[in-house]
Amino acid sequence: MTKVDFYTGSDDKLRTACQLCHKAMQSGVRVLLHVADEATAHKLDQLLWHFPPTAFMPHCRSNEPDAATMPVVIGCDENFPHSQLLISLHDECTNFFSRFERVIEIVGTDDEDAKLGRARFKFYRDRGFDPGHTNLAELRP
Repeated sequence: MTKVDFYTGSDDKLRTACQLCHKAMQSGVRVLLHVADEATAHKLDQLLWHFPPTAFMPHCRSNEPDAATMPVVIGCDENFPHSQLLISLHDECTNFFSRFERVIEIVGTDDEDAKLGRARFKFYRDRGFDPGHTNLAELRP
């Protein structure tokens, strides 16, 4: 069964996604960053070129030939080169989440995003999943 985790209280959802990608990549886990649109995919792609500042995180778009071998793939379609970790940056749950071993949902700090995050949490619970939760605000110094 797919393991689902929520990371709430993110000040910058794209940066949080990059941090989680880096951690996963260091553990040998392949990541699909799934976004809602090309504009977000472009922003994430640009951010990953400079994150972290002291290392390089190999990545590409899901429609590129190297996607099958990259540890981090960015996509806004349903082209999946692997099924290890899905980091979803959508407002709604994707209909293909159960194809992955693990799903991470990132929730921001504004009221509307929190409301959408609660709806996604309920979606998973209603389908028999027991989502984990990490409050990022509690981890800040």
